[in-house]
This record gives sequence, structure tokens and C-alpha cells, in this order.
Amino acid sequence: MGKEIRKILIANRGVTAVRVMHTCRDRKIPTTAVYSTPDRLAHHVFMADSAVHIGEAPPAESYLNMEKMIAAAIQSRSDAIHPGWGFLAENHKFAQMVIDAGLTWIGPPPKVIEALGDKIQAKNLAQKVNVPTIPGILDVTNVEQIKKWMKHDKVTFPIMIKAVAGGGGRGMVKVENTNQLVQAFAQARSEAMKSFGDDRVLVEKYIERGRHIEVQVVGDEYGNIVHLYERECTIQRRNQKIIEEAPSPSINDDLRKELCFTAIRLMREIGYTSAGTVEFIFDSSTKKYYFLEVNTRLQVEHGITELITGLDIVGIMIDVATGKKLPFKQADIHPNRWALEVRLNAEDPRNFSPSFGTITRLQVPQGPGVRIAAGAYEGADIPPYYDSLFMLLITAGSDRGDAIRVMDRTLSRNLRIEGVKTLAPLLLSIIRHPAFKAGEFSTRFIEENMKDLVSMFKEKNSEDEVLKIARYVAEISALGPQSWM
Repeated sequence: MGKEIRKILIANRGVTAVRVMHTCRDRKIPTTAVYSTPDRLAHHVFMADSAVHIGEAPPAESYLNMEKMIAAAIQSRSDAIHPGWGFLAENHKFAQMVIDAGLTWIGPPPKVIEALGDKIQAKNLAQKVNVPTIPGILDVTNVEQIKKWMKHDKVTFPIMIKAVAGGGGRGMVKVENTNQLVQAFAQARSEAMKSFGDDRVLVEKYIERGRHIEVQVVGDEYGNIVHLYERECTIQRRNQKIIEEAPSPSINDDLRKELCFTAIRLMREIGYTSAGTVEFIFDSSTKKYYFLEVNTRLQVEHGITELITGLDIVGIMIDVATGKKLPFKQADIHPNRWALEVRLNAEDPRNFSPSFGTITRLQVPQGPGVRIAAGAYEGADIPPYYDSLFMLLITAGSDRGDAIRVMDRTLSRNLRIEGVKTLAPLLLSIIRHPAFKAGEFSTRFIEENMKDLVSMFKEKNSEDEVLKIARYVAEISALGPQSWM
């Protein structure tokens, strides 16, 4: 038997922290929340069994401060740390600090996080086990190298310049022609330095009609590695996913098998443990797929995989961290539903500018086939310092059409949010779009259809009109005839 975990500190906030706490509650494991000053009344703080203040609003002073995280764990008598996603989740130094402090790290080993966090090293590992990678050049220090490579390998524009230490869509710049090269190169390096403290970049051919498909993998310390099938994460804005689904509508069963076993081959070579995701880009015009990266953490969209397989991925991470074997083999995994997730960000749906403030009204969707991961409550503030994601809406059905119908009901009938703008109108337009329904889209779907999508927004629904009339009637009965009559 492995070690026992008596209390878990969740080194995160919002939706992530709340998600991990749900599994801890199921398992009767007490939790510790950490919070910055503006988050003192946040949902995750109320939900935890104890909470520790770790600093002021800027992430560097709070959620990215490794020393404060460890101190909070010791102070609250937590013996394990789960990092969630974002912030310190893929920081190998933090993982090592947790272990050195005598605490249990709930995630893959630090050396695995380090090797896969570096895009160059990850690409080399993939090539070693014959996993197809996108044509490109590594460790680029000047524009001349890019021009030489394009000439030598007959590569045409567009190309993509990427931060080596990057992730989450940051430090990525698409280049359409030679005139943009110098500026794009400088921009990618400066973004990489700002976001990751590392200005190294690599350059790859940009896959024009790419589709983003990733495989969820779990592994234990005894060499057992199992895939939980794939997710499609193609619908993105600014290189960040906003709609995901499982299974993928883009591939057939033969390709599905090949992708999933390719992911297993790579993770086995690395000696991966805990939960992780192998990301691929699929070129629908050539039907070829290429390795993108490995995410050495829990993914935002893990919930759709849980819904189609009936497994608890956070629970598996906790079990593996305590030295338990995976309780299932590959042959035991039989997805039998279709699931869809949309990310509800506090943003203006017309231009994606952040929308901060107080949620004055929140009606959370319910009904058959709906799972909600909320990081906020009615009356809560959405602070301007962190990611604007505050809720995940996940729906499931017997097939894709069913899951889309349930999502339509969820977004159009059962969800009411006031006080901040959200992406809800855009998400509804996307799932109602004929191309989305037909499963015909690429990573450029939003930029190519934005006008069309915005034109589908419903400005006011009948309920708003009924409320307006009711208010007038009430005013007249209470105050008599009005000046505007």
C-alpha cells in the first residue's frame, strides 16, 4: 500500500481549485485554499476546509510565489499539493520544491515536467519514437536562419514562430510574408521573455486548415499507461480553446486507434505517470497528423473525457500520487457518450476585451445531461488580475447532435448572467452555426466567421420584454398616469 494523504492544498484559484475540491470532498480529504487579497471572498475560499492568505493581487506576489505556497501547506498542515492548471502547474522547480519539503506532489515527476515543458526537447523525444512532427527548425536566433530553412526545405508562408518554453497561446506569432518576418520574430521573442522568462523560439510551418486533437493519458508508477481516448479542441480564439468535445468528429476509428496508440508510445518512452495530454495538429486536407506538445497537468477540458468514460481524472491523479496502481486496463475503457464543453469567460463576445466587475445575477443551468464547473457565485467579483474564465458548461448526450441540443438549451434557456459581459452569445452562435453542426471547421473558424457569428446574437429576448412591460404596469398602478403617456 502507498502513503496516505490527509490534507491537500490546492495551489490555484477559481474554477480549477473548486474542481479539485469536489473530488477531495468525495474522498473525505480535507482541503486548503490559498488566496490573494482580491480573492478573499472567492468561491474556492468558502469551499475549502481551511484557507491561507498568500499575498497581494499580482500573481508573482501570490499564486506564482512558490515559497509562500510551501509555507501555506506547512502552516495549514497539508501533506500534499495539487497544482490544478495554469500558474505553477507545469513548473518543474515548484514540483521539486514540494517534494523537497517532504510533501506529496500530485502530478508527474519534476524531471518529466522539465523535459516536456521545453518544446525543443519534447519535439526531439517525439522524433526519437517516430511520432510525426511539424516541419520546422529549432532554436532560432536570427531571421536569416528562417529564410535559409524555407528556401532549402521549399517551405511556403504562412509559418508560426513559437516560444520554446511557451503554452496557453502566448509567445506565438503567425507570419504571412517576408515583410512581416523581422517584426514577428522580435514580437515572439519579447512575448516569450515576458511570459516565461525565456526568449528562445522555434519556427514551424503553419498548418492552414489545422484541427486540434489531443489524447488523454494516465499512468502509474508500475509502468501501466492507458489512454482515455481523444478530445477535439479546434474552436479557438487567439490560440486559446473555447469549445471542446469528445470524441472528435474529425477522424474515423482507424485514425483514432493510431493517434491514441501513438500517444501511448510516446508517454511510455518518457516513463510518464499521473494524468497528461498529448496534443496533435491534424491537417484535414492531407489527413496527416503531427505532434504538437505534451501538457504535463490536468487540462481545463478533462471533464468531457470524464463524462464519456465515467472516470474521475483528479481522483486517478491522487491515487497515483499515493503509489496505487491504475485499477483498469486499456480494454476496460469504453466511451459510450458524446460530451461538449464551452468555456465561459468574462469577456465582450464581440471583441474579446476583458469584462470585470460584480456578477449581479447568476442563474446556473440545470437539467438532464448538464455538468457545471463554477468558479464564482452571484454577488462575486471577477477581478482584473487573472484569467477571465469563471465557469465551464459541459453537456452530454448519446451522440453529437444530442450533446449540441443540450448545450443549446443550457446556453439559451437556462443561463442568466448580469453585471459582466460573457462569451455566452458567441458560444451559442457557434454551436448553432451550420458548419459547426456539420463538424466542418478548423482553428480559424472564429476569425473566418466572426461577422456571421455576431449577426446571430440575440440582443433581447422575449423575457426581457415581458419584464419591461410588467415594470411599466406596476409603475402606473402605483403612481397613476405618467408624463411619457
